[in-house]
Amino acid sequence: MSITKVAVAVAANGGYDRPQELQAFDDTKAGVKGLREEVVAQVRAAAETAGFFQVVNHGVPGDAMAAMVAAVARRKMRRSWRDTIFLDMEPEPPQPEELPEALRGVMFEYVGAVRKLSAWLFELLSESLGLAGDRLAEMGCGESLKVACNYYPPCPEPHLTLGNTKHTDPTFLTVLLQDAVGGLQVLLDHGAAGGGGKAWVNVPPVPGALIINIGDLLQLVSNGRFKSVEHRVLANQSVDTARVSVASFVDVGRSKRQYGPIEELTSPDGGNPPIYRSVTVEEFIAHFYRKGSEQSRPRLDYFKLVE
Repeated sequence: MSITKVAVAVAANGGYDRPQELQAFDDTKAGVKGLREEVVAQVRAAAETAGFFQVVNHGVPGDAMAAMVAAVARRKMRRSWRDTIFLDMEPEPPQPEELPEALRGVMFEYVGAVRKLSAWLFELLSESLGLAGDRLAEMGCGESLKVACNYYPPCPEPHLTLGNTKHTDPTFLTVLLQDAVGGLQVLLDHGAAGGGGKAWVNVPPVPGALIINIGDLLQLVSNGRFKSVEHRVLANQSVDTARVSVASFVDVGRSKRQYGPIEELTSPDGGNPPIYRSVTVEEFIAHFYRKGSEQSRPRLDYFKLVE
């Protein structure tokens, strides 16, 4: 698996270059210690800054990715400038006949591969926090997987059409498959590139890559070390080509347990107190729907213990 962090170069005039791929690197699950450490370091850097990174050689078969995109495109819905089907795939998968017909032949293969990828990512993320590799898995962070299949028809007047408003994901982790049309933008600090402030940055599709982003709950349990970053999808700018994306949301499902900053990452009597209070997923999601996906302040601010 190779991983590239989403980066940005900000021009002085306010324009933005295409995000540049950082140095790619390889690893094996059993592999050389130095390679593993390099992978963990790269994941840490991405999760603590941009909150987004792209992965290639990730183990999700390319033919399954292509088949998913083709299946969603075959739905050919034209009711609005965005159509979405949400599917609960884990921990209790639906019967094949419960899925849209176009998805039955590929959905289970794709979800199984994404499940393996997310488990591997949770290992890397745990180690990047200085924890045992199974720490996040033990907390149940990846027990549930929901899939959103998004279809954006060609848009004759994209300048008059809203896309997906800015938001963060109320999950632990999101795995995004997008087609060649693209449209995803991430709100990044200029800090790393100079200039101060924030700017919307295009995330151009990379052939064969999947986009990974940190969710709100992973920022909470990491005590703010990992960043859940605002992002949006522009209205389809093409007048003759549909846009397709498949988002897999990895979280804890219907768990009743409380989630707060991991104890090992805090020192209440020292210089690193807990930033957030503990919260149940039910309470967190209720707040998400009560306040809406787009808010004047970050959703996690409502659960802060300290300013």
